Amino acid sequence: MKNIIWTIQAAFFYILTLITAILPARFTYRLGAFAGLVIPCIVPKRRAIAIDNINQALPFMKQHPLWNKGNATAEELARETFRNLGRSLMEVCRLYHGKGEDVISSIELRGRENYETARAKGKGLIFLTGHCGNWELLALAFSSLFDEGMSVVARRQNNPHLNRMVERMRMRYNSRVIYKQGALKGILSALKRSELIGILADQAVFPEEGVLIDVMGRRAWASKAPVIIAQKSGAPVLPTFIHREGERQVITFLPEHRFSGDMSEEGIKIEAQALSRYVEDFIVAHPTQWYWVHRRWKRAGETT
Repeated sequence: MKNIIWTIQAAFFYILTLITAILPARFTYRLGAFAGLVIPCIVPKRRAIAIDNINQALPFMKQHPLWNKGNATAEELARETFRNLGRSLMEVCRLYHGKGEDVISSIELRGRENYETARAKGKGLIFLTGHCGNWELLALAFSSLFDEGMSVVARRQNNPHLNRMVERMRMRYNSRVIYKQGALKGILSALKRSELIGILADQAVFPEEGVLIDVMGRRAWASKAPVIIAQKSGAPVLPTFIHREGERQVITFLPEHRFSGDMSEEGIKIEAQALSRYVEDFIVAHPTQWYWVHRRWKRAGETT
């Protein structure tokens, strides 16, 4: 029975992506915004989580120098967040069928010199990012922009049919997946071959996997993995983010993060906090382009 459900889910996903892909590209932005209005109606619980997360983060964000949304309410920010998620979904649907050239060709690169300086070290490269903007596009566009693919660390989909579909899409763009279970060995091997690795460093982890840090004024568990991987491999860590400006995308490469070399528990915690600040700064500057529906503060004594 489960296999039948999985098959139906995968077929529905394929049909959805196909319909979106054959529509004229000029409709993608508006159709995505409409999809973003529908999504909260389908998953109202996620909308409630987003609004609560934003409400609790607003006092911190409004005191931050990068805040630029004035007196916007949590409801207003959540509404635009879902619109952006809808737009990203439509773009990924086009990419799935190889029709996202217009999306990729409109990407603007900022801070490219930071990427080139880090890449020239010949030790592989770790892109530190989060569920920011169209994070899938960030990975998939790399082979077109720089003529080399990126491996991303991700969780395997429960639906094996859907998982294979996503893998095929990534292969089309010379992008690969290193699955989280047993990922350390695969990541270190890829970096030893001087490859590119993308790590989403903004999710809650189990206490035994992380350290307790501050995220927008609230306690949260952060993974130790990026710090440990960087120290073991010697590969540069480049905070990199993608955000939407109207109908175009912007990828920003920040300067390489410099580690202290302190691998004590306290040293790792300090570095994990520093890496989290990059994501935090992005969220404050672009509050409707982060995945607020994730329970970032769970297991840390917080309600969501």
